[in-house]
Amino acid sequence: MTTEAGLYAACFAVAGAISLILTPLVRGVSLRMGLLDAPTSSVKTHTTPTPIFGGVAIWAGFVGAMLLLRFTTNFPTGTLYNLRSLVLGATLVFFLGLADDLRRPQGLDYKPKLLVQFLAASLLVAFGLRIHFIHPTWVAIAVTVIWVAGVTNSMNIIDIMDGLAASQAAVAAIGFLLVSLPNQESYVRYAAAAVAGAAMGFLPWNMSKRHKVFMGDCGSLTLGFLLASLSLGAHYSSFNDVGVFAPLLILFVPVFDTLFVSILRLNQGKSPFLGSKDHFALRLEKLGYSRPQVVMIAAVSAAALGYCAYLATEYPTKQALAIYALVAAALLWVGRRLALVTMK
Repeated sequence: MTTEAGLYAACFAVAGAISLILTPLVRGVSLRMGLLDAPTSSVKTHTTPTPIFGGVAIWAGFVGAMLLLRFTTNFPTGTLYNLRSLVLGATLVFFLGLADDLRRPQGLDYKPKLLVQFLAASLLVAFGLRIHFIHPTWVAIAVTVIWVAGVTNSMNIIDIMDGLAASQAAVAAIGFLLVSLPNQESYVRYAAAAVAGAAMGFLPWNMSKRHKVFMGDCGSLTLGFLLASLSLGAHYSSFNDVGVFAPLLILFVPVFDTLFVSILRLNQGKSPFLGSKDHFALRLEKLGYSRPQVVMIAAVSAAALGYCAYLATEYPTKQALAIYALVAAALLWVGRRLALVTMK
C-alpha cells in the first residue's frame, strides 16, 4: 500500500507541477496572440479582457502524469487499458473545448458540442467503462452516455467565478480517490490523483490578480469529462446496494448548479443552453459574500458532501438511505432559499 500511495502522490505532484509551470506560459501565448475572453455580454462576470486556454496546462498535466506512469510503472492487469480510454476521451473533449474557445465570443453551437461529448462517452463504453447496476445493457449504455455528457457540461456551467471550477474539480477528484481506496479499480485512484494535481496547479494562476488566466472550455469540459469517467470505475460499497449513488454526492455542487439554473431558466421560458446570471455562486455573492468566500463555501460544501458519500458506502442500506435523504432535504432547502434571491 505504501508503494501505491507513493504512486498516487507522484501522479498528483507531476500533474500539479506541469500545470503550475505551463499555465503562465500558456497565458503569455494567449496575450501575444490576442486570444482573450472579453466581457462583451451581460452574462460575463469579469470586467477586463482576460487570457484563456489555461485548460491546455490542465490537460497537459493530466496526460503528462499518465504518460510518465506508463513508462515507469508496472500497472495491475487492465489498469493501463482503462487509463488509455481516459486519456483518449479527455483529449477528444479537450480539442472540442479548444475549438469552442477559438471561436469566442460566439463559440460553437451546443449541438455539435453534445455530439462530440456523446462520442467521447461512447469511447469509454467501448473500453468497458459504463454503469453496471442498470439493466438491460442498452439502457445502462444510454444512461452512461447521458451521465458523462451531463457531468462534462456541469463543470463548464459552474466555471463562472475565479477558482470555483478548479477547486470543485480538485475536491471531487480527491473524493473519488478516497472512496475508491478499498476497491480494486486502481486506475481510478491514479487518474483521480492526477486530476486533483492538474486542477490545483492551475488554481493559483486563476486566483491571481496580476497574472490571471481562465481555464476556458478546453479546461472545464476536460475536467468534467475526467470526473465523469472516474465515477464509472469504482465499485463503491460492499456493505449496501445504494453506494453506487455516491458519485451524485461527490459531484453534487456542479450537478446542483446545472439543475438549479436549468429549472429556473425553463420556468422563465428561457432556453437552459443560454447563459444568464442565475447561478448559485452569483446568488451567494448577491447575499453579500465575497468571491473568495463563495469559492470557499462551495469547496467546504463539496468536501462535506464527499464525506457523506464515503459514509454512504460504509454503512448498511438503511443508514445509507438516511444519509441520502438528509442531504436531499438540506439541498432542497438551500435551493429554495437561493431561488428567492432577486437577480437582475
